[in-house]
Order: sequence, then structure tokens, then C-alpha cells
Amino acid sequence: MDVISVVLFLLLAVVVSGALSRMMPISIPTPLVQIALGAIIGLSTSHRVALDPEIFLLLFLPPLLFLDGWRIPKDELLKDASTVVELALGLVLTTVIGMGFFIHWMIPAMPLAVAFALAAVVSPTDPIAVSAIAARVPIPKRMMHILEGESLLNDASGLVCLRFAIAAALTGSFSAGDAALNFLWLAFAGIAIGVGLTLIVSRAKAWVTRRWGEEIGSQILVSLLIPFGSYILAEHVHASGILAAVAAGVTMTFAEISREAMAETRMRRNSVWDTIQFTLNGIIFVLLGEQLPGILAEAKRTVALTGHSEPGWLALYTVAIVAGLAALRFLWVWLSLRFTILRNQYRGVDGPRRPNWRLVAATSFAGVRGAITLAGVLTLPLALNDGTPFPARDLAIFLAAGVIILSLILASVALPLLLKNLDMPAEANKAAEEDAARIVTAEAAIQAIERHQHELAQTHGHAERYAEAGARVMDLYRERIEALGAAEADSLRAQGALFRDFRMVGVAAERAALLTLLRSRKIGSEVGRKLTRELDLSEARLRA
Repeated sequence: MDVISVVLFLLLAVVVSGALSRMMPISIPTPLVQIALGAIIGLSTSHRVALDPEIFLLLFLPPLLFLDGWRIPKDELLKDASTVVELALGLVLTTVIGMGFFIHWMIPAMPLAVAFALAAVVSPTDPIAVSAIAARVPIPKRMMHILEGESLLNDASGLVCLRFAIAAALTGSFSAGDAALNFLWLAFAGIAIGVGLTLIVSRAKAWVTRRWGEEIGSQILVSLLIPFGSYILAEHVHASGILAAVAAGVTMTFAEISREAMAETRMRRNSVWDTIQFTLNGIIFVLLGEQLPGILAEAKRTVALTGHSEPGWLALYTVAIVAGLAALRFLWVWLSLRFTILRNQYRGVDGPRRPNWRLVAATSFAGVRGAITLAGVLTLPLALNDGTPFPARDLAIFLAAGVIILSLILASVALPLLLKNLDMPAEANKAAEEDAARIVTAEAAIQAIERHQHELAQTHGHAERYAEAGARVMDLYRERIEALGAAEADSLRAQGALFRDFRMVGVAAERAALLTLLRSRKIGSEVGRKLTRELDLSEARLRA
């Protein structure tokens, strides 16, 4: 009962954190509020959540990485693929090697393999924490797409490097050749399992749906099981479960295009996944806060591992690691942008002649550490193969937690200042692409309605009745085509904005009248739920 009570308090803290972060007079990132609430829970009870590393990794990482891979805009990712790969692979490897040697040099008591493990867990970035920080100063879309793509790939690359570092710490040896071969197996087998399992499940699900219909609850449950199935199957064959979960998420996008689910299934499934993402990310940060009192209580014993006696050295080491990460990232981003500018100049593409230092600094500070870093560091084994305690495990956890908190604080201060009035390269206008798609779909709808009219008339007669009903619907589509194809497109879009504004006023009035009818019991609850759902769909469509 005590453990269940702690879990319920953690969930309550996740709920309360969102409201508190919005109530604050200054912009405080939700993750920092969650960490503070978790610390309050940790201080107010003598019970601690015992985190088993393997279970923690299995419960939290597969669904989060799967969802990132599923929802990330694929076209936008491909446009900046070179930048994303440079950040996600090149920067991660540079960070692991450079920071690993730096940490070992700074703290000789930490074995080199453990230093590499710590460097590996602090290399992945967390775009969710970035978006929370920049909630009041929106991040430009292109920058956010790059950060999301970087996070998706560096989660996998950083945690794969962590796996090699842990293996070296457990065995006491490391072979570059064996590691390269092992990496190829981990990567290709993991990706193949994620892609293959998702395609097989999607085909089987589509076959069952065609024959016996679609059950919404089952469809949602299947989507929840795919990341866990991919992860477990990949780990069973000693491949990368992390890459399997990412590959499954990416594949899910293309599988859904060819095998459409019902609209209601997609809507409910999106709601379920939104809740899972919010809950899991929140619980990770609350757990970090809940563990902090215990981590700080062991600070004196932990600092003894470094050969010092004052706990202040731990804060100094944390600051040094954050400074090293920031310097590496700033240098890498500057070089990456410099090479991009040179490539554009070689191709004759117009653009800036030198990197904008504010853009470089914003991209550097946006590389905050979050849920993946905490999840990774908690997977460090408790003991070596011979049963002795894993060296400097508590120190690594303390430093990783410090890096997360300090990077969040620095980013929450620096990002709004750097992003304010920042001149970004012009982004492609999606209006023409959207208008063209709407015209094509409207024309297809008109043709389908005309065919349906003829079929009904030939089968049932009364052609005039079907012609009248079909004409009314087709007129709506023709109005769309005329509006989107008109020369006064900008004026019509402005009218469209006014139309949405008036429709929102109407929907609000409908909702108020419906509430009055429900309170006066002039309609039943079932009718009320149906009409409320219709109003919700209308409002969601207008806000899209």
C-alpha cells in the first residue's frame, strides 16, 4: 500500500505540475516544477521508489521513442537530414569521447569506462523540455524540427554508446573491432526487427479489420504493444531495442498511410498516446525529484569517491560538465552551419555569409538534457560480474541529475532572450501546397458523388431526389475549389479567418445553450454527450 500511495502521489504531482507552471508569473519550465514536486514527495515520506534499471528502461523508453519516431515530420526531417545526422551522430560520438576523457581527467577516481558511460547518457537532448521552456517564446518551426530529429537519433546513438561503455566496465576490456561489428548487428538487426514487426502487425490488423470489422479498443491496444514487442524481441536476440522502437515508430507512419483506420479510432488513439507521453515524461522528472533527497543525503559519501571532503566539489564538477557540453555543442553547431553556408555558396544558393551567433547560441542552449538522460543513467548496473558494487554509480547518477537540472535552468533563462526577435531563414510557405491538395480532394469527392448519384438512381429510381441531395453537397466542394483557385487568395484567406472567428462564436453559444438544456434536464445525458462530441469535433476542426 505504501508503494501504491507513492505512485499515486507521483501521478498527482504530474497533474499539478502543469497547472503550477502556468500559474507562475515568470516562465518556469514544467520539468523543473515536476522535479521540485518530486523532491517535496521525497522529503515528506520515508519510503523510496526502488528503481530496477532494466524495468525502468523497458517501461519508459520504448513508448517515448516509438511516439517520437511516429510523429516527427518526415519531410521536414529529410530537408535538414545532413544537419540532423551531424548533430545526432557526429556530435554524440564527439561528446562521448571528448567528455569521457575530460570527466576521467577531472575525476580520476571514476574509471574511464564509467566516465564514457556518463558522457553517453548526457549526450542525448530532450526537445520536450525545450518546448516547455520556450512555451512563451515559440521556437521557429525549422529549428524545432531539427531539434526533434536530432533528439530522435541521438537518443538511440547515445544509449547504444552507453551499452558499449557498460559492457567495457563489466568485462574490463574493450575491442574497437568487436565493438564495430557489434554496433552493426545492434543497429541493423534492431532496425529490421522494428520495421518487420510493425509491417507484420499492420498487415494482420488490416486483414482482420477487412473480414470482421474494426474494434477501436483493440486497435489502440495494438499500437501500445508494438513498441514493447519490438524492444523485447530485439533485446532477446541481443540487438538494440532502442533502435527497434524508433524504427517501429517511423514505420508506423507509412503503414498507417496504406492501411487507414477509422476516424474515431485515430482520434481516440491520439488522445491515448498524448496522455501516455505527458504521463511518462512527467513521471520521469518527478522521479528524479523524488530521488534527489536520497542522492543529496549520500553527497558526503559520494564526494569521498572523488578524493575530496567538501560536497561543493560535486557542484563544481556538475558546472564543469555542463560547460564542457555547451562548449562542444556551440563549436559543433557553428562548424555545421559554416559548412552548410559554404555548400550553399558553392551551389550558387543565396543566403547569409556567416553563421548568426544568436542562432548558434540558441541551438546550443536548446540542447538540454531530460528524460532520456535520467532513464539511461538509472540503467547502470548495481554490481559488476563478480558481485562487487558498480564503481562510482552513485557519483554518475548525482552528476547526471545535476546536468539535467542545471541545463534546464540555463536554457530557461537564455533561450527566451536569444529567441526574441531572432531573424531566421525564411521557411517554405505551405499555403499553396495545402490549397492544391484541397482542390484535388474536392474534385475527387465531386466525381465520387456523381457516380453514387447514378448508381442510386439506377437501383432505386427517383433520380431527382438523389440529384438534389448530391447537388447540395457538390456545391460545397465547388465553392471550395473556386475559393482556393481564385486570384484573390489572400483576401479569401482573410475571410476564412473571419469565418472561423464567427464559427467559434457560434460554437461557444451552442455549447452554452446545450449546457442550459442539460442542467434543466430538458434533454437526456446520452443526447448531451452526442451533441457535445459534435461540438468538440467542430471546434477542433476550426482550431486546426
